[in-house]
Amino acid sequence: MAEAIVNHFAHPQFTAYSAGSHPKGSVHPLAIETLQHFGLATDTLHSKSWDEFLSPAAPQMDFIFTLCDLAAGEACPSWPGLPMIAHWGVADPSLPYKTEDQRKAFHDAFLMIKHRIDLLTALPLEKLEHLTLQHHISEIGNQSAVSI
Repeated sequence: MAEAIVNHFAHPQFTAYSAGSHPKGSVHPLAIETLQHFGLATDTLHSKSWDEFLSPAAPQMDFIFTLCDLAAGEACPSWPGLPMIAHWGVADPSLPYKTEDQRKAFHDAFLMIKHRIDLLTALPLEKLEHLTLQHHISEIGNQSAVSI
């Protein structure tokens, strides 16, 4: 959902790509339903592995945000270009719930992600560039995987 939210509300200032360590092979139907409920396009969304973004041909990432609460303890790859990495814990709405509870979980996850993206994109771009530069300087020579 984060990819669709960023690319709908914050493009062209930001372009987002969503991927996971263990992709399911398809986008959850309730994620599609939730995005469509809020008027976002879903036709280009597909399940992706983060391995897709580790190749030299992958788009350069300035920021990596992990979202799933379960990802907080997972070791992330060493991302090319040394992007800033942060964890935005969001309860995984795809976990088993009763159907209406699951719809609410997807709705709540959408609103939480949208709120955080709104806060990020409200920052002046020069502040974000300064944060990225500071991060790159502190990470030079230390490109090991980051556990978040």
